[in-house]
Amino acid sequence: MSSRTRIVIVGATSAIAEHCARVWLESRPADLVLLGRDRQRLERTANDLGVRSPHSDIRIVQADFLDAVAIQAVVGDILQQGGVDIVLIAHGSLPDQRGCQSDLAACRDALEINGVSPVLFAEAFADRMAEAGRGTIAVIGSVAGDRGRKSNYVYGAAKGLITRYVQGLQHRFAGTKLRIVLIKPGPTDTPMTAELKGQGARLASVESVAREIVAGIDAGKATVYAPGKWKIIMTVVRHIPAVIFNRLEI
Repeated sequence: MSSRTRIVIVGATSAIAEHCARVWLESRPADLVLLGRDRQRLERTANDLGVRSPHSDIRIVQADFLDAVAIQAVVGDILQQGGVDIVLIAHGSLPDQRGCQSDLAACRDALEINGVSPVLFAEAFADRMAEAGRGTIAVIGSVAGDRGRKSNYVYGAAKGLITRYVQGLQHRFAGTKLRIVLIKPGPTDTPMTAELKGQGARLASVESVAREIVAGIDAGKATVYAPGKWKIIMTVVRHIPAVIFNRLEI
């Protein structure tokens, strides 16, 4: 087996995930496994990373992100081929809140892809990596999961699920060599947030967010807010009394 770091990225075609991969490959070649739903986008991502790091071994895997049996199978196949040092679970979508309110199918889909699917992937990796006695599982949630707001509470509910799940996983593996990292990006300038940018929202650059995420994972932090200022902001938001909070247009 290669002595290089083996990294699995679930949702590898997302802008944040792709930039995290670039940061990792800046310092050293690695063995990358890129999971996604769209093979053409996976191939473009892999080709770009391959040009940036010609000595890295990059493999793409097209996967079903909602079927539990398929997720278990694809994770089993990856782990059968060798140990994993880092798993980054980075997929999701930003749904239209009003659409979710009027269309229950859209509401269900948003909850599944943003909440249930990342949990299933993390759970599938956890037992086998714990048996190996090493590794890091990092799951991207969101600051939106810190408190429900009328502007995005379906998305926020899914990310709140991620927060509680990862906290439980951290508790489960406390004192072991398997590290669990919860990542909470703030609004970031990616294709997913193009509409927010069009509305004048101030967004962090995807490059800076990716660097903070990679630094936090490499340092083994339990929780990574990216940018870091969101830790302070969301602490304030969580503690605003309901009588005041309910009057806010946020």
